[in-house]
Amino acid sequence: MFKHVPWASHEDGKSSEAEHGEEEKSLTTILDIDQRGDLTLLIASIMASMRKKIEMNFDANAALSSSPSKPTASEDEKILNKDTDPATADVSKLDEEKKLKEQRQKELSAPKMKELKEEALRFIDQWRSNVIERIGSIVNSKDEASSQLESAPAKAPTSNITQNIKVNPMATEPEAADTALKEIFPPIETPLSSLEEPTRILILHSTLLLLLSLEHYIAPSRVLLLYLTSSLHLPLHVLTADEEKVAKGLLEAAKHMSGESETQKKAEENKNSRKWKVGLASVAGAALIGVTGGLAAPLVAAGVGSVMGGLGLGATAAAGYLGAVAGSTVIVGGLFGAYGGKMTGEMMDAYAKEVSDFAFLPVKENPNPLSSTNKDATPSKHEKEIEDPSSDSSKPLSPSSANAIDDPSSRRLRVTIGISGWLTEPTDVTTPWHVLGSNAEVFALRYELEALMNLGNSMQAMVSSAAWGYAKSEMIKHTIFAELSAALWPFALLKISRLVDNPFSIAKSRSDKAGELLADALINKAQGERPVTLVGYSLGARVVYSCLMSLAKRKAFGLVESAVLIGAPCPSSTGDWRVMRSVVASRLVNVYSANDYILGFLYRTSSIQYGVAGLQKVEGLAGVMNVDVSETVSGHLRYRYLVGSILKTIGFEDVDLKAVEAEAENLKKMDEEEEMKSYAEKAKAQGKSIVKGADGKILFDKDGRPLMEKVWKGGKTGEEKSEDGGKEKPITKGKDDQDGADDEAERLEKEVQEKTQQGLLQGMAQKLHISR
Repeated sequence: MFKHVPWASHEDGKSSEAEHGEEEKSLTTILDIDQRGDLTLLIASIMASMRKKIEMNFDANAALSSSPSKPTASEDEKILNKDTDPATADVSKLDEEKKLKEQRQKELSAPKMKELKEEALRFIDQWRSNVIERIGSIVNSKDEASSQLESAPAKAPTSNITQNIKVNPMATEPEAADTALKEIFPPIETPLSSLEEPTRILILHSTLLLLLSLEHYIAPSRVLLLYLTSSLHLPLHVLTADEEKVAKGLLEAAKHMSGESETQKKAEENKNSRKWKVGLASVAGAALIGVTGGLAAPLVAAGVGSVMGGLGLGATAAAGYLGAVAGSTVIVGGLFGAYGGKMTGEMMDAYAKEVSDFAFLPVKENPNPLSSTNKDATPSKHEKEIEDPSSDSSKPLSPSSANAIDDPSSRRLRVTIGISGWLTEPTDVTTPWHVLGSNAEVFALRYELEALMNLGNSMQAMVSSAAWGYAKSEMIKHTIFAELSAALWPFALLKISRLVDNPFSIAKSRSDKAGELLADALINKAQGERPVTLVGYSLGARVVYSCLMSLAKRKAFGLVESAVLIGAPCPSSTGDWRVMRSVVASRLVNVYSANDYILGFLYRTSSIQYGVAGLQKVEGLAGVMNVDVSETVSGHLRYRYLVGSILKTIGFEDVDLKAVEAEAENLKKMDEEEEMKSYAEKAKAQGKSIVKGADGKILFDKDGRPLMEKVWKGGKTGEEKSEDGGKEKPITKGKDDQDGADDEAERLEKEVQEKTQQGLLQGMAQKLHISR
């Protein structure tokens, strides 16, 4: 499962430091023997807590309310407990808990769920063993560290109940991120927290290098560092800044390594190894990072040590902590992923045959329409590489291509993939994700442009229709789930349902397939050996759902760090989310709105007995964060403009605040345009039109309602106010109204087709421009 390498012994490290004099700092020189023991104990305790969380995911009692004395007490024990007042005991609630517990025990006793639990624990145990062995070999001894791993206490989570959070728009991004750090990764008490800050920072930096020496930086490794950052009482930006420096340092140093001979030698040594059969990431690593030099390994290690030292850590110690990584272009290339070849060559071309337009687009290399209205901006050189399906991943990249793709200043130790759930133009693939900052490499997943554009244009047409406007006032009289279960949707809305039903059904099916392909790409290390965070809204969240379910089915652990599903059209059942949770190392977030009538309407014919995650919280599962945005999300289309503000307020660690402000301005414009379209559709339904002034702006009466004018059959118009004073009339089920609804549906369908074709032509034009 994990690859072992011959580490330098602790004693050798000491002698090397002695040769360089007192200025050469390392963990063994800044920490005394007791403090080094504290460090390994802290790391062992953190990993024990991480294992405990996995166990809780498969515990039927984990999300049930606990009694005053025993969290796993039976219902009878709770009632008979001396601290429980029989007069006030909620017997019905206890009975409900009993039934829920029995249901979960049955679910957890299924063979597939048992197997999933066993595999998840086996994976984390192997990783824990490798980590403590590596750190022990440097800090004290392997035997002592292993002993601490076995005896380390697992800190109980502050709460085993599903987290329910409401958005706080006043919090700033750094404050929210640091608050979330302490809440999600509660600090474990350690004497090391009282050391001076430079010493604590050096401990964190050294631990990062030691984890990288395992030849990967998987999701559990980063979660360990987040816990360590919290326990050492350091702000989150210390870790993210260090990750950025390390990524840049590794790639800068690797440019001077001799990669060709090492690649051939390593491939020969490992020709029977599964790692070398999986893909071309490691083998192509030397070409990927633009290797041109021919330095010997010891000099390379020293060079890496010089670049990676910093923060008071000696160069020799830094190189020693990195182990084989310090002298290997192959390992460095595998760590960052052969992006230029693997994700744009034959691998992605094969995926595109199953899901059209499947590709990863680097967000920072694409123009940001949030801050610019130039939609015809020339695509970047990086984007050109991604769009070209003919590139051969087996051929080394030219120096210019390698430099364009792998500028060390843009590379990071983490990857974030944003997935849009509907489109109205091709730029919507990347535009919403400009709100993500630069602490991770940010990519947007593009797939099925036509299906998603058809859905986006259909939803926009529906919400601006007269039928939706009339129906909205009726819908708010009932809850969404009353609408779903009792089929109380307004008649007029059902008449134009064909406008969105088919596009939604097609796009939903394609999103499921895209999620499976995304899982396959991650398993094949298209992203390298780095942790991935997935964020999606609408059907983009459905892609995330499908991806996580596929990863769990294939027992692919350690790939995904966090996942945020926003307005997800997927089940909210505990069983599905338990499976998803098993392959997410850090946060699994469900963002929902009880006021999302569009999602409710789209989902009305689906399996509502399993719930809808985008409309309600996920009940009874420890480790799932539910975020209620009902106050700010009154419709599904608003998510597109609220991604940044939602991520900021849940403490997402990397949000571009300027882009969030621009996002808010665009939301305001969208609301105004939607309102005007709604006015126009209502006027058209009444045989009228909106009155505009000489400047083209809509004119309003003294009550703030738009002026309308009657449209006469002869083509002449006479300005007048609406005969009903601007009040909306309910749509009845008369024959004329039915015919009117049918006519409106036909007209809107034609408009949707035209807009979709225009968008596709725009996308094709961009591709033709790129291919030149």
